[in-house]
Amino acid sequence: MLPRLTTPAKIQQFLDEEIAYNREPDGATCYSPQTVLRKRVAHCMEGALLGAMALRNLGYSPLLVDLEAVRDSDHVLAVYRVEGNWGAVAKSDYAGLRSRQPVYASIRELAMSYFEHYYNPAGEKTLRAYSRPVNLSRFDRSLEWMTTTDEVWDIPAYLCGIQHTRILARPMERKLARMDRRLYQAGRVGGVMEPLFEWPPAASIRTVSRRRPR
Repeated sequence: MLPRLTTPAKIQQFLDEEIAYNREPDGATCYSPQTVLRKRVAHCMEGALLGAMALRNLGYSPLLVDLEAVRDSDHVLAVYRVEGNWGAVAKSDYAGLRSRQPVYASIRELAMSYFEHYYNPAGEKTLRAYSRPVNLSRFDRSLEWMTTTDEVWDIPAYLCGIQHTRILARPMERKLARMDRRLYQAGRVGGVMEPLFEWPPAASIRTVSRRRPR
């Protein structure tokens, strides 16, 4: 199933074109890569696990990075290095939260490349922190995460529990502008989960749900 995925770009294309977005309620599933391949669906966590396994098949370490948000859901990346620079593959219902080329000198630079594209339905820019890369080889024996068909909840639990590095000071947060309409719409191109696009009134910022699919 995976031998033809011979580059990170082909891995991303596979996630985009052959794996549908998992429409189960947020937090309802954490499929292993084998289950993703069987069901052909994945949300961001599940897509990142498949991406990490595919990258491992190419000789990269199976690394995940968690992006942490406020009034929003986290997003998970499968990251890799080429000549010292970081790139990523990712599954997302938001166009701007998918892959990145390996041109970023640090994990912070890579994480910051997602900032302008990371927003909730009320148009708030919500990215606030990122984790260090976590090597999934630590779960090889305990979970057999690449071959099991069981759900692998221990991995997101670990990602959420480790220290994250903040990217904004509090005064900076208070000065953030909402998304402009054009970039908001661009980010929803190809999205399948609601809301697709309905520009909300400013008051809706106070009531937006904290959790929804990425």
